[in-house]
Amino acid sequence: MTLDLSSDALLSTTRAVRHRLDLTRPVPRQLLEECVDLAVQAPSGRNRQRWHFVIVTDPERRAALADVWRAGVSTPGVSDPVPQRDVRRAQVADMERVFSGASHLYEHLHEVPALVVPCVEGRTDDAPVLRQAGTWGSILPAVWSFMLAARARGLGTCWTTGNLVHEKHAAHLLGIPHDTVMQAALIPVAYTLGTDFRPARRIPRERVLHWDAW
Repeated sequence: MTLDLSSDALLSTTRAVRHRLDLTRPVPRQLLEECVDLAVQAPSGRNRQRWHFVIVTDPERRAALADVWRAGVSTPGVSDPVPQRDVRRAQVADMERVFSGASHLYEHLHEVPALVVPCVEGRTDDAPVLRQAGTWGSILPAVWSFMLAARARGLGTCWTTGNLVHEKHAAHLLGIPHDTVMQAALIPVAYTLGTDFRPARRIPRERVLHWDAW
């Protein structure tokens, strides 16, 4: 069963969910598979379809992966203070919610029913921008489609990257061939506590839209 959302509502209310993840309700495998089925309908560079999704639901392996993620976000320099130019773009209350949500996720990540690690074949370590763009552009649309599909099914997601600090460790834990496959993120997935998400406050269009030149 999916939520009764228009396409515009789906696009504008798919939030990064941290506090409102239901940690007590299992997510059926079928729903996660449906989300992957929709994710792989996304476009990819030269239609190479190099995406992979590692979905972790085993409690012990979830706990181990959460520990790798926590070690990553706790690494000095990873969570540096937000630059003032970015702080000015957001409301103070919004930033406080972000930090509070991050803290909540830090404490409870191992309890989230499913952890999804999207991957892409081909590494971009020290690659030129053109190759980086082609590789990331072949996995990010698929992951966003996964997150939209999850929202439509009453599930919450959040893009996180703490596992990438210790990517080799995470790869070993999950059996990912690190030399040829790159992890893109770690996405916690759970039913949401309520489904009444609203569009977020964003900076005005006039500050980001450029016609013909910058």
